[in-house]
Amino acid sequence: MSISVVILAAGKGTRMKSSTPKVLHEISGKSMLFHAIDAAKKISDDITVVLYHQAERIQADIESHYKGIHFHMQDVEQFPGTGGAMKGVSVKHTKALILNGDMPLVTMHALESLMQGDADINMSVIKLDNPSGYGRVVILDGKVHEIVEEKDCIPAQKEIQTVNAGVYCVKKDVLDTYIPALNNDNAQEEYYLTDIIKMAVEDGKIVHPVIVDEEEFKGVNSKLDLAHAEEILQRRIKMDLMKAGVTMRLPETIYIDSRATFEGECILENGVSIQGHSHIISSHIKTNSVIEDSYIKNSDVGPMGRIRPDSRLIDTHIGNFVEVKKSTLHGVKAGHLAYIGDASIEEGTNIGAGMITCNYDGKNKYKTVIGKNVFIGSDTQIVAPVNIADDVIVAAGTTVNKDVEKGSLVISRTEMKTVKNFFYKFFNIPNS
Repeated sequence: MSISVVILAAGKGTRMKSSTPKVLHEISGKSMLFHAIDAAKKISDDITVVLYHQAERIQADIESHYKGIHFHMQDVEQFPGTGGAMKGVSVKHTKALILNGDMPLVTMHALESLMQGDADINMSVIKLDNPSGYGRVVILDGKVHEIVEEKDCIPAQKEIQTVNAGVYCVKKDVLDTYIPALNNDNAQEEYYLTDIIKMAVEDGKIVHPVIVDEEEFKGVNSKLDLAHAEEILQRRIKMDLMKAGVTMRLPETIYIDSRATFEGECILENGVSIQGHSHIISSHIKTNSVIEDSYIKNSDVGPMGRIRPDSRLIDTHIGNFVEVKKSTLHGVKAGHLAYIGDASIEEGTNIGAGMITCNYDGKNKYKTVIGKNVFIGSDTQIVAPVNIADDVIVAAGTTVNKDVEKGSLVISRTEMKTVKNFFYKFFNIPNS
């Protein structure tokens, strides 16, 4: 890895209209800055993130997920702007790739295309059918000649379709020469990174344009941009998974976290949501079910099942309107209308409709342990902590609040009473 990467993430992102730093807004389960870091880590062992706005919060979040990332605090008061962000940045290798923290769709392959050749600067360029609103990149003899802001374009220049995509691969000695030479002699009184292009061209340096895919270099500046970027990333994620053998019914209705993984032949029906670090192996997730940070193997869930974080389902059937939270189920059937929380349940056990584990007393959570071949009748409450041994039958309507020995029947019901002809008396209706 002979290239350094600098990620610019110092901006306030006011157009996001949020107290959350722009680069920490999530796309497919991961902060947009983390998508950029992930792409950078595939090509470099020297990554620097430039921070300013809410720097401590962003740095703490990065450090909780990554090791070995360097940080540089931009002196915005003295050196505002993208060029100011690079002042004082030190890189390890002879080339540095400069990208933005609000580009979550950039890929390793896109970055590699900017690393090729021996130009002093490789500049990312997008070709647009309608470049209106963008500064134009003037290319002569295969080299970047200048960048002209639209308001400064003469009519012929307005016909140019090439615009700046905002990512650069720059030789270290070029950075060392031109970053200190930047000035803020412009209407905004900011230091612009693009000015190094102008200075390099004037000095006869080679600035090579690299045509890139607009989609991969899409910046996110608003909640609308965020939604559009997520649509693109979701499409990529699902295309890759379907090519790898995952079956999806109406994939446009399905959500899959970028951190989720799949093995074997999996089926996802319409409306499914797979969140967090979920791992699905040879399982069928049915319509409108939600899986959160869980492990599912050789099982089926739903329709309309919910598997909450830290659950493990192996060889298990979870039916409609069943919720499982922080529980391990191995060879279990829970067909409908149940809540299973903080539980461990072994193979051959059947969970009846309306069964709930009462795992929370208002202060603490408690565990339920259920053994093998246990039949739990409908409308049963299991008050944790409790241990139900193997080969037990729990009758419908029972409240279990004590440990149960192997082979037992557990039943707790009040005596049923019948008052004859009460209906007619209550409604003053003659008994026919």
